[in-house]
Amino acid sequence: MRRTRTLAGIGIAATALLALTACNSGTPSEPATDGGDASTEPSTWFEVASDVQLEGSPTFDKMVDAGKVTIGVKEDQPNLGYLDVTTNERAGFDIDIARWIAASLGFDEEQIEYKPIASANREQAIVNGDIDYYVGTYSITDKRKEQIDFAGPYFITGQGFLVGADSDITDVKDVSDFDGKTVCSATGSTPIQNIKENYPDIKTEEYDLYSACVEDLINGKVDAVTTDQAILIGYAAKYPDEVKVVGDLFTEERYGVGLPKGDTVLLDHINTLFTDGGDIWQAIFDKNLGSSGIEVEQPAVD
Repeated sequence: MRRTRTLAGIGIAATALLALTACNSGTPSEPATDGGDASTEPSTWFEVASDVQLEGSPTFDKMVDAGKVTIGVKEDQPNLGYLDVTTNERAGFDIDIARWIAASLGFDEEQIEYKPIASANREQAIVNGDIDYYVGTYSITDKRKEQIDFAGPYFITGQGFLVGADSDITDVKDVSDFDGKTVCSATGSTPIQNIKENYPDIKTEEYDLYSACVEDLINGKVDAVTTDQAILIGYAAKYPDEVKVVGDLFTEERYGVGLPKGDTVLLDHINTLFTDGGDIWQAIFDKNLGSSGIEVEQPAVD
């Protein structure tokens, strides 16, 4: 049975799904809701498919010839796409979604090569064939679709706010609720530009890394952090006793899987996984982001 959840206090449904086809899928076990512990192996939720045939997909043929799948990812977003430099293990919602897709194509963990790709270089990496697909808070836009295709969306998010767990701010219906307060975000980011251009009574602080903003929030040096809510959910899952996500979404970002343009066979394969599954996606969400306290609902694919 498909499970759905409501995005409590946020206002826009968010989420995703990738599932193995009925003949090739494993049964998800109970996930660990530990915010992204890399020690929980994806193989406990799903099996690697066998005898996969994707006739007409040049990207899949390339994977088969190489004997591996090369996936573009982020590695600096806790509980989404994160590399632990001490253990060299990758973990997070996006990482496990990427693993799930690979398994549906017949590739196990040992046959995955992860490539961290900067946001500005994602389309070019796909066009050049440097990666087979990209999973990493990648917003679907018309401009990007001129160069590449997207499967999904597998998550819908938008600009949100992170505040201290003991903050008296419990909901944000209007960004002006932060008038007189200090809001932090990454230097030059769209969310902080939105604040600076449209809400002059809000003080702003900018750092190269969101983690620096979150550190200042925990230490009481700023009143809130703003960026895509999915990223904030990741921090809330990492620091559930210190911070919380509040407010409605003030923009909409639809995360998709970036694919080479014109490979409709691979796109349809992934979208079919989106449509047919649910329980495994929920296990992945609960394991990586469940401790944030945010509940979500699976969106329909485009």
